[in-house]
Amino acid sequence: MTDPGPRDSTVISELLADLAMAPLRRSLRLSYGDVLRQAVLDGFYQRFVRPGDLVFDIGAHVGDRVASFRRLGAHVVAVEPQPLCVRALRRIYSADSGVKIVPAACGARSGILPLRLNTRNPTVSTLSDDFVAAASGAHGWDREIWDDVLAVRVRTLDSLISRFGVPAFIKIDVEGYEDEVLAGLGTLVPALSFEYTTISRAVGRRCLDRLDDLGYAGFDVSPGESLRLTFERWATRRELLDHLRALPVEANAGDVYAVSSIRAFTRQ
Repeated sequence: MTDPGPRDSTVISELLADLAMAPLRRSLRLSYGDVLRQAVLDGFYQRFVRPGDLVFDIGAHVGDRVASFRRLGAHVVAVEPQPLCVRALRRIYSADSGVKIVPAACGARSGILPLRLNTRNPTVSTLSDDFVAAASGAHGWDREIWDDVLAVRVRTLDSLISRFGVPAFIKIDVEGYEDEVLAGLGTLVPALSFEYTTISRAVGRRCLDRLDDLGYAGFDVSPGESLRLTFERWATRRELLDHLRALPVEANAGDVYAVSSIRAFTRQ
């Protein structure tokens, strides 16, 4: 494994002291200040990411996954539409040639779309009006307010593949817009993940339908930020769909993992 460098601690301290970065402070502390969590992240993702791999991080936020992928020796394309997050990413990874930052969102088609900003909690900013509507009055979402709108550039996953190459792994976390991101993918990459939420179950179903069309062979799910896989085997699309349907609304969110070949991914 490789470490992106000791400069991180100095840069993170500077970002935490920057008043403009106030909405990102909690994320920055969690992402770069918790050594134990970093070790758990690395142990979890090493089943998907190997030294020399190319990884796409779609919805990179402040880059906790970027940092993990770099420690595992991968080259990373970090895609993030929010200017404040892009500013943080550029300051953290400015000297790291293994990280390419794309200031854009991902979707089914290239173009310009309105991003609904949650300025107090940027981690849940979204391109999905349906997601914002579903969050209104939902359990655990009552304090979230989307109070601004920003026009952002949208790229497709296929356009990123044309530019950077086929990744070994794609992480997608875009707050209820995951199905649109996967609609822009026509290439069967070895493995990927997408976030699900219990307030937008139809999005998860459409994601699984798309992955089935693309030919993905096995699935598992990690609840919340547990970084633990539920089935501990590669389940079928039907099993995953039934599992997501049965979750109580209090389960809130997590990530589905999909692999194109069961044989290629041994469980750890």
